[in-house]
Amino acid sequence: MDVAPWAGRMLHFIGIGGAGMSGLALVASRLGAAVSGSDSAETAYGGRLRELGIEPVIGHGAANLPDGAEVVISTAIPDSNAELERARARGARVLHRGDLLAELSRLKRCIAVSGTHGKTTTSAMAAHALIACGHDPAYLVGGELRSTGVNAGWGGGEWIVVEADESDRSFLKLTPELAVITNVELDHHATYRSSLELERAFARFAAGAGRTSVWERVELALEGERETFGIEAGDLAARDVELVPLGSRFSVDGTPIELRVPGRHNVLNALAALSACRVAGLEPPQAAAAMRDFSGAARRFEPRGTTRAGAAVYDDYAHHPTEVRATLEAARTLRARRVVACFQPHLYSRTALLAREFGAALALADLVAVLDVYP
Repeated sequence: MDVAPWAGRMLHFIGIGGAGMSGLALVASRLGAAVSGSDSAETAYGGRLRELGIEPVIGHGAANLPDGAEVVISTAIPDSNAELERARARGARVLHRGDLLAELSRLKRCIAVSGTHGKTTTSAMAAHALIACGHDPAYLVGGELRSTGVNAGWGGGEWIVVEADESDRSFLKLTPELAVITNVELDHHATYRSSLELERAFARFAAGAGRTSVWERVELALEGERETFGIEAGDLAARDVELVPLGSRFSVDGTPIELRVPGRHNVLNALAALSACRVAGLEPPQAAAAMRDFSGAARRFEPRGTTRAGAAVYDDYAHHPTEVRATLEAARTLRARRVVACFQPHLYSRTALLAREFGAALALADLVAVLDVYP
């Protein structure tokens, strides 16, 4: 492949500081495009963008848009955005981030990881294992890999691992060689009116792939080649699972696997990642050492230090009752004297619809502080 296939291309990202948009910007720059962008506020990804010569403009304005640039937006960008209005007035090409991700995914053999929960960690695990085993993949993930310090990269290998977003149906733009489905549970109520509608979308996602790897408890009407994974069940099964503080031990096809990320949910994430690695030519015995060295993704049970009183502090992005429950169950494996949860709900609609479920999940903590809803 041409080392700079996008040379001569100009891309302007509105909302460049987001996890998905910043990763796309990094890879676009690596492929030779001239990249610019803006965001309403400084984000954690701004520093890395600047290291690569991309200077995000803080604040949106029509003057930010370079002449001749294509414009990349996410679902979060309103039609009233001044830069987007200027682009459309000029007749500039406007791409949704899902369209650009689809373009990138067609440049290599693609593994697309989706699911209501666990897709960031699973895609990060798969990318980490392929990197560690010398496959040099490209990857775009919704959180920084602690092992690389970035959420995206463009290696010289034949594979690309992408996190596929179901929240706005943009995962349906992808046609991967392998679709990985970690689980299916109604979360984005503004996009899907029912669980049945969500399940049909995931079935379409799988239908667009060459083959599918799916948690054995997911009940979808899938056609074509597929592999299932699960704990004590499925084509790729974890046996003799032992949860330990900050990790787990189990075996897969007789191969011992150790993880340094806690919780039963991460055993499932690892199985999904191992299934993806197998398709890329990496069997469990080869991937085992890489799995042991995987230290997680940003804001996924991420250690943040200790309090003055000596309590360990962890940060997790859990924003659905199932994720809250999994995080607190993982915290319990640390065998701490007390678990204190400081929880900020995300979205008024989700919080109202799932209030009872959030309450039940948070009850796993000894003490709970609930902050204002993040809109």
